[in-house]
Amino acid sequence: MGGRLPLLRDARFMNKHNQSAVWQTGTQVVPRHVAIIMDGNGRWAEKRGLPRSAGHRKGVDAVRRTVRAAMELGLQYLTIFSFSSENWSRPAAEVDDLMGLMRGFIHRDLAELHQNGVRIGVIGERDRVDPDLLEIIDGAVALTAENRALNLTIAFNYGGRSEIARAARRLAEQVLVGAMRPQDITPEALAGALDTHGLPDPDLLIRTSGEMRLSNFLLWQSAYTEFVFLDACWPDFGRELLEQAIDEFRRRNRRFGGVQARSAG
Repeated sequence: MGGRLPLLRDARFMNKHNQSAVWQTGTQVVPRHVAIIMDGNGRWAEKRGLPRSAGHRKGVDAVRRTVRAAMELGLQYLTIFSFSSENWSRPAAEVDDLMGLMRGFIHRDLAELHQNGVRIGVIGERDRVDPDLLEIIDGAVALTAENRALNLTIAFNYGGRSEIARAARRLAEQVLVGAMRPQDITPEALAGALDTHGLPDPDLLIRTSGEMRLSNFLLWQSAYTEFVFLDACWPDFGRELLEQAIDEFRRRNRRFGGVQARSAG
């Protein structure tokens, strides 16, 4: 994969130092950046006596609903955890099915996403991903690069620890060739070397299926993110549950390490 996938960059959408923020849309305050761990496809299918692949297909429908809802609610950034670097340990047939769903999602939905102004970015490693799928991904990123309605980032073959290690390696290589000094390796410099460079940190992270852990997703970026864990499995997710999570976010007091509470809503 040779380093980073093409990522979203737009100075008009960036905060200084990549910090989290909320912003006003109409009369409502909404999180600027929502990240989602889309969990529970397999359990959803098993409860209904269906193969796990059926749950994954229903999960793609939930992605479509969620992207539309994010645009309707005025979010600027949406990041979804599509395929983790640990998912390669699943049965080969399931991995092949997940890869096929990624291909199908782009082929089926790219035209509509582009027409609606969605800008697509993909983060993660490129190794082990079939060259034809990489070509499809790169084409979608290039086609939508100038769109501004919603920045949709897909974490694909992604792992947070690996991302941080790769960022540290990039900075070490810069020190080795004399392009920077060890003392120049600051939190800001490391953030700038991550796959997500150019994106604001997530304000709200949602995980479905009742599990309460990050599972190696956006570990660095989630230092001050608000977490909402929902019992619903991912195939049942849509606008109603997204609004429920945002309502919970609005009730939180976000202090970012300070003393005086700053309300999100």
